[in-house]
Amino acid sequence: MFVDELEFNVLGGKGGDGCVSFRREKFVPRGGPNGGDGGRGGDVVLTTSVHENTLYHLAGRQLYPAAKGHQGGSADCTGASAEHLYLKVPVGTVVLDAKRGHVLKDLSAPEESFVVARGGAGGRGNTRFASATNRTPRTAEKGQLGEERRIRLSLKLIADVGLLGLPNAGKSTLLASLSRARPRIADYPFTTLEPSLGIVPLNQDLSFVMADIPGLIEGAHEGKGLGDKFLKHIERTRVLLHLVDCSRESLEEPEEAWRVIRGEITSYSPTLAAQPCILVATKVEDEVSRERAAALAGITGEQVWPISAATREGLDPLLRELGRLIWPPRD
Repeated sequence: MFVDELEFNVLGGKGGDGCVSFRREKFVPRGGPNGGDGGRGGDVVLTTSVHENTLYHLAGRQLYPAAKGHQGGSADCTGASAEHLYLKVPVGTVVLDAKRGHVLKDLSAPEESFVVARGGAGGRGNTRFASATNRTPRTAEKGQLGEERRIRLSLKLIADVGLLGLPNAGKSTLLASLSRARPRIADYPFTTLEPSLGIVPLNQDLSFVMADIPGLIEGAHEGKGLGDKFLKHIERTRVLLHLVDCSRESLEEPEEAWRVIRGEITSYSPTLAAQPCILVATKVEDEVSRERAAALAGITGEQVWPISAATREGLDPLLRELGRLIWPPRD
């Protein structure tokens, strides 16, 4: 199951208590205090892993507590510090404070770590309280409590190219044609219910990651259809592919489909709308579809790349253009 939003509490481990102890040895009648300090409580640490692509493994629990530090011992022995609690999250996870809403950390690199709740310090043993006027202190400190906070994790997939379009625009078919990804493909709307990633090879040395998200409909920013929450998964992309169905079977006029998607992207984020975008006419397999693609170019004033994922016509020029945008030539 794909889970990209999660909220729960994290609790750093309590520090160990200090020890009250006195030296007891033969022929040492006044040994003095020798109680050790308590150990430090464990931290709660979020660490990114390339082997995780969803937050599902963290679902089902409302509290993730780290272990407590051990109590100090006699003979000035310091208690052992507790082990940290490591929670693995996918690369691209944004950590937010659930109460205040601000971003604590954007974990966008592999093997990156972030201490989200620190463990408490251990209490001091009675050895620490000995002085010239108090040679037999019977006081020790309690360990400090660990940090506690409620966090919200929001996953934003890491991809180079993001696919946009109305339901049945051909996004999943294109992803399956260019990569080994096998998204669900059918001839009815909203076949794609969750984001999919695929690795697209350009040549023997270069490849890029392509992300497919569920289709948008007009009013998605108001919650219609599946809403626009999945747009967050293409916020990190370098290039957007806006797919428009130009086949004769399409129930939507190409220019209207283009207008709807541009409007929904702008309503969601002007920053996302300003990203480099390639307009692609899909299912161009006959004279009618070619005429509709040409008309779309005339209305929008943009270059339109006609393709057919089924016959692979037009895919090679499109891939070359994507490579140019992802890795622009150096002067």
